[in-house]
Amino acid sequence: MAFSPSLQKGQLLRRYKRFLADVQVQDQTLTLHCPNTGKMTGCAEPGWPVYFSESNNRKRKYPHTWELVENEQGDFVCVNTQQANALVASALAEQRITPLSAYQDMKAEVRYGTEQSRIDFLLSACSLPDCYVEVKSVTLLAEEHSPGQGYFPDTKSERAQKHVRELMQCVRDGHRAVLLFCVLHTGITRVSPAAHIDPDYAALVEKAMALGVECLAWRATINPQGMQLIAPVPFSLAPDLVLS
Repeated sequence: MAFSPSLQKGQLLRRYKRFLADVQVQDQTLTLHCPNTGKMTGCAEPGWPVYFSESNNRKRKYPHTWELVENEQGDFVCVNTQQANALVASALAEQRITPLSAYQDMKAEVRYGTEQSRIDFLLSACSLPDCYVEVKSVTLLAEEHSPGQGYFPDTKSERAQKHVRELMQCVRDGHRAVLLFCVLHTGITRVSPAAHIDPDYAALVEKAMALGVECLAWRATINPQGMQLIAPVPFSLAPDLVLS
């Protein structure tokens, strides 16, 4: 997935009100839309280079959208969580995600479950059970504790807990259910539930896996020219580190 038109570059001044960020671009300050509801820990330090897109929709109050940030280690992070579904959709359509490559038909944002949810992708194929795929973007890196260790979520999330419960019910109903962690941080090489942040979510994921919900983690190449989901990374319930 190429960025078209090309991204513009600036320097982060601050992120505020969750959905706004000010950046310095040459001799002017621009306010960007920040499409990320999380805490963005380790992804929003003042002074870091940021890359943003510009919309042609003149009705938008903030026509610029924050897409990427580059940290001090040179890692690129996609802070636009909406891109996770676009990357997964492209990879599914091209059958690049091997465990899911047998499915020919894909529908997005399908209503399901008893908690009024929408599944990110519903996959189907002849002679196979329907497959419900929930996508989560991973950007939280615990570099100071264990190099390459990524976590989801980066803040307590009742919505994420609800999605796990819905996937568990899909398995009980005879369907296939997949929790797909889309790694949008080039410094992350493995993924675990963030039990130190949201223990309820981590406990639910453990119960879900025991029931038959599959957890997959795939990483993306990320740079100012574009992104692509390319390869799996390890997923584990219990990372080998101690958090203080």
